[in-house]
Amino acid sequence: MIHPDFQADFYFIRHGESESNATPGLAAGVNFDAPMTDRGHKQAIALGERLAAEGRSFDRIYSSSLIRAVQTTQGMLRGMGIGDTTFEQSADIIERQVPEWRGRPLAEVQTPEVKLLMAENGIWFKPGDGESHREVERRFSNWLEDELLFNDDFVGQPGRRSVAIISHGLALQALFHYIMGFNDRLVGRFALNNTSISRFRFNHLGWFPVSINDAAHTDALGDVLREEVDGAPM
Repeated sequence: MIHPDFQADFYFIRHGESESNATPGLAAGVNFDAPMTDRGHKQAIALGERLAAEGRSFDRIYSSSLIRAVQTTQGMLRGMGIGDTTFEQSADIIERQVPEWRGRPLAEVQTPEVKLLMAENGIWFKPGDGESHREVERRFSNWLEDELLFNDDFVGQPGRRSVAIISHGLALQALFHYIMGFNDRLVGRFALNNTSISRFRFNHLGWFPVSINDAAHTDALGDVLREEVDGAPM
């Protein structure tokens, strides 16, 4: 049971630019576990420096087990000046996986017929041998509930907690659908830039959005906030 005087601030963070992100036009990166680029490492450091300047600290830190998320977390911690801090990794919060699409041009796999199926089935659309948005949402939200939201050791005591979760664009879009319950067709409309922060508060009354896709810390790197997200898992 959630204690009435419990509150948690969640920082959902997308990983820094990966080698797959730097290769536009592909339905999914050639390497599903692609590492970050030099720009991605700079973004992660800038993220950490911003958090440190704001006086942020975290009671718990989680990362996707994919290398780009792990590297982002490591860079963030270095930027915060706490590079030796340990964090947990989980395969339950990795990016949506579509093995058949890896390394293939988006135009090749998203044919008019496939786009029609995507429009008809929405979050239930299952691309080839891959996961639907709904399946990603389920594995991510199940992990979040088991690890934190239904964990008496976390929510059963009074006080304020702060949690950082470093994950991926499409995976976070799916999770935000679970959190906010918006129309299925809006899932892909939440732009999430590399190392962007999306903040939510959680207490016994539920979830409260604070901000989405805040990547102001990358302005000095020449990054531009996107108006829409890529249509492929990277």
